[in-house]
Amino acid sequence: MTIGIYPGSFDPVTLGHLDIIKRSSKIVDRLIIGVLNNSAKKPMFSARERVHMLELVVKDIQNATVEPFDGLTVEFAKSRNATVMFRGLRAVTDFEYEIQIAQTNHALSPDIDTVFLTTSVQYSYLSSSIVKEVASYEGNITKFVPESILPLVMEKIKKVRSV
Repeated sequence: MTIGIYPGSFDPVTLGHLDIIKRSSKIVDRLIIGVLNNSAKKPMFSARERVHMLELVVKDIQNATVEPFDGLTVEFAKSRNATVMFRGLRAVTDFEYEIQIAQTNHALSPDIDTVFLTTSVQYSYLSSSIVKEVASYEGNITKFVPESILPLVMEKIKKVRSV
């Protein structure tokens, strides 16, 4: 059985992320979406909230599961017996950063390969940061996030704005 990991912060999950998840899930027998709990970042959503949103989003993808993790992604992948890590690319600037990470991961664990998937054109501009920015100014984010999490994102934005 081929196990793949799609790691990220998913703060929040976007339609671009979902595009990569759906396409990755067709390549492997089992796809684990790893939600990074990175102490160096200040996410808007807690790891628990991000896991919950992703579980809602992938509930119909039979071979996909969601797990939080800390530490090195390659160590998480090894602990789950994954042989493939998926990364989405929006632009050349993403590639420059991602190739360094992929090469480092390969040096740490040569048995795990990184597969880059280019984001579908309609999502090439999209990022979690853009979603949060638009939402913070009460902009319409229905074209950016899965419908199932829209109320959760808007509720969180309202709480953050009221603080």
